[in-house]
Amino acid sequence: MKLNERSVAHYATCDSPADHTGFLRKQLERHHHHGTSYQRCWFVLKGNLLFYFEERESQEPVGLVVLEGCTVELCEAAEEFAFAIRFDDAGARAYVLVADGQAAMEAWVKALSRASFDYMRLVVRELEKQLEEACRSLAACCKPPRRSSSSGRKRHLSNPALQPLQEKPTTLENGYSTWSIGGCVAGGATCTDHDGGQMKPPPLPPRRRLAASSAIGSQASGLSPAMLESPVSLEMICFSKLHNWYGQEIAVLRREWQERQKRGHP
Repeated sequence: MKLNERSVAHYATCDSPADHTGFLRKQLERHHHHGTSYQRCWFVLKGNLLFYFEERESQEPVGLVVLEGCTVELCEAAEEFAFAIRFDDAGARAYVLVADGQAAMEAWVKALSRASFDYMRLVVRELEKQLEEACRSLAACCKPPRRSSSSGRKRHLSNPALQPLQEKPTTLENGYSTWSIGGCVAGGATCTDHDGGQMKPPPLPPRRRLAASSAIGSQASGLSPAMLESPVSLEMICFSKLHNWYGQEIAVLRREWQERQKRGHP
């Protein structure tokens, strides 16, 4: 790989944020059989480029490691907290680095392992997959539910408390309408309410109650004992029968009035 040294040097020292920085000891190449030696350098990681300087305030890097096609792993060395950057090519150089402590070593291994372009491509693919799943979930949540015209009616009828009262058809008897309330049936049948108990007949009108009470013991009333009894019974539910029964009182009062007129009494 051929790089422009001036551009790379400017990128190493410019104000662009670094992914990781710190001091590491770099193992020197062996030119002589005098053992292993290390050089302490200031390392700066930007993207997949690992720069190292002689000093922290140096204006130009002394070396560069392109982190592509490589692995970062712990290694056995005389120095503690050592790790290595190894490349796939058999003839490529391996970089052995030593950190100042366990935490610094773990931080560098983690940062360098995530610096390659291949790793970033896998991360981008995973993020794109998660974004597509999130968009599908959001679209499913925002999709309005299907509404049918009969849905409201079904919900209304599913609740017995909201069901409308069913009106029973009017029963006709001899051409006249009869009372049909709840479970009442004309024609002598048992009249029950919704709770299973017997329903009470409708009360007498106020005028009829007064007339009935005043007619007891009166000889001028002309009403028979049968007429003083309440017509409201299971046999007298028919409106026409009630009309005829109350009409008897009117007929008696009319005859009494006519007799008083004949006798000259107002």
